[in-house]
Amino acid sequence: MLGSETLSQPIKMRMSALRSRLDKRNLLIHEIYSSIQGESSHMGRPCVFVRTTGCHLRCSYCDTEHAFFAGNEMSIKEIVRDVASFKIGLVEVTGGEPLLQSATFCLLDELVALGYTVLLETSGAISIGKVNQRVKVILDVKTPSSLEVKKNLWHNLMILWPGCEVKFVIGSKEDYLFATEICGRYGLFDRSHVLFSPVVAVLDPKLLVEWILQDQLPVRFQLQLHRVLYGEARGR
Repeated sequence: MLGSETLSQPIKMRMSALRSRLDKRNLLIHEIYSSIQGESSHMGRPCVFVRTTGCHLRCSYCDTEHAFFAGNEMSIKEIVRDVASFKIGLVEVTGGEPLLQSATFCLLDELVALGYTVLLETSGAISIGKVNQRVKVILDVKTPSSLEVKKNLWHNLMILWPGCEVKFVIGSKEDYLFATEICGRYGLFDRSHVLFSPVVAVLDPKLLVEWILQDQLPVRFQLQLHRVLYGEARGR
């Protein structure tokens, strides 16, 4: 777990919303809501989203900047109560970066113990080694155009377990070649679902499809279904 003493000053500033909360059992939560799962192999399924506050990255294509700071402190019991109120069996814990808060690991444990199918969307810039292996991790590997590629922890790709998925958000041919090379280096095509997504309003989705077909890559092309349905509306 990241402790504040190990972080550089710029990252501490980015994590100002989490200051003094890193070691508590409570979580700083940005929002909890139900919608259609917009990405991954679970796309289209009704899902409850638990979005935590705070992130130590600043990706160029980030679409959840609103989650960097605002939030309410909630106990795990309160979070689970809110999740249960939707009566939906699929739950995704996302952010921000949910693994910045140590209580997230306890929340994940509690949700799987209650019988939920649990997804965790994480940047891949924090180790997933302590995540309950009943959780289905969606690991977002940062591509060059994100400007955060140096933050990737490559060890994460070596410890993936069945049910995990790896996502690459692609904004250029350089990103595409990078993603393809990483998949080959770590044998991802044989070990996990691989997701390729175009950066909205930057890369023509049809062009990405053409590259995938030309190279016969065994990946899942995806658009963000929630954005297709609701645009930039929050909580959908």
